[in-house]
Amino acid sequence: MDVLFGGMQRFGLRPVWLVAGALAALLPALAMWGFTVDDALIPVRYARHLVAGAGWRFDAGGPSTDGVTPLPWPVLLAPMAHAPALAVLWRARAFGLVVWVVAGAALGAAVGRRTSAPTWARAAALVALALSVPIAAHAVSGMETALATSLATFAVLSVRRPLMTATLAGLAAALRPELAAWAIVLAVGVAIVAQRGVRGAVMAAAIALAPFAACALVRVLVWGRPAPLALMAKPGELSQGLVYAGAACVVCVTPVLVLAPLALRRAHEALVIVVAAVAHVGAIVAVGGDWMPFARLMVPVAPSLVWAAVLASEHAARWATATRSAAAIAVAVSLLVIGRHTIADARRVADDRAALVADARPLLEGVSRVAALDVGWVGAATDAGVVDLAGLTDPEIAALPGGHTSKRVDAMFLLARDPDVLVFYRPPRVVEARLEADDVVARHFETSAWLPLGRGSTGYVVMTRR
Repeated sequence: MDVLFGGMQRFGLRPVWLVAGALAALLPALAMWGFTVDDALIPVRYARHLVAGAGWRFDAGGPSTDGVTPLPWPVLLAPMAHAPALAVLWRARAFGLVVWVVAGAALGAAVGRRTSAPTWARAAALVALALSVPIAAHAVSGMETALATSLATFAVLSVRRPLMTATLAGLAAALRPELAAWAIVLAVGVAIVAQRGVRGAVMAAAIALAPFAACALVRVLVWGRPAPLALMAKPGELSQGLVYAGAACVVCVTPVLVLAPLALRRAHEALVIVVAAVAHVGAIVAVGGDWMPFARLMVPVAPSLVWAAVLASEHAARWATATRSAAAIAVAVSLLVIGRHTIADARRVADDRAALVADARPLLEGVSRVAALDVGWVGAATDAGVVDLAGLTDPEIAALPGGHTSKRVDAMFLLARDPDVLVFYRPPRVVEARLEADDVVARHFETSAWLPLGRGSTGYVVMTRR
């Protein structure tokens, strides 16, 4: 293989690596094109209200709330937001695909230039990238993850330019606040490796922190809190964070490539990237992980570990690099086999959500206010006000005891919000089961419709006021 690729390069075909990187990003993402998450529609609703002149609001007639963790994301969505919600989501998914393919191409080109690393090791690293389902899935989910991942990837590819690395890493952290520790560690480490001295390290840290700090300052000035509302709405536990982070390091596959402590000691740039990733894992543990599928919080830094692995392979024994590469690919293939049914279901999510929205729209026509736990698709199906039972867009509910699906919303609290319709999932989550079992709720609402979700037995029951 070394002879084959070496011959291509002698004949001026170095772009083969750029194409390989682009394909390693594009083909898996296209395979996961049908994936999305309900929360992707929350910033879409904010963006649509923003361009309609209603301001930064989840409900057009409601108060301004901090319901989007990646604060700049609705602003970035705004040019695409002059359309129905599902059309805006489709555009966001396409945007994510494009920016990730560009980043993948840049990563492939950079890998191709590291001719001191074995050709087969570079190829294996890109294969591991292509086999990472979480990276592919979140490239097309319609959330900010794809852009954050692309910025983080360009940040590590710019390690010879410390200020550029710091800037790009800081922008990634503005989109995903838990990346702040990663951004600072990466920026400082790169400045140290580049021998920029204490002043250079401090400047790099300040640049990396600035976008995150700016978002926190905006939140303080507008909503009185520096942290996103989701942090209060979805309180995490350390034990959950540990389990989540451990699983994420496996399912993302690329962390397996950098289990090379001896090589990393000699590959300083790779060591900085890996240490920054370790800091990010610590941040994930601290926030208690996440409920979304496919290790969303780990995805932004996962491609950077491909680059670190290639850099480390220049200083590692070939047998050790081959062992790590084989292990990563074996893990990826095993996960594909074990999780094939889950992956198949994930590829239908977007279509299932679109059908759900279409079925719900006539049922919610003319309604003033809807109470639901999954407010993303509900907000896409109606322009009515939404009582967010998870508290993701409602600070009063977010402050109630309980987790993401178990807020202590009682019947009287619910009735005080005056919903016309309740939309509850089957099988019910904790808050839904509690409200359905309440006699007060039963006296005021009756079941009027059933909305199936996909091909299974799950779906949503619609309850209207008597």
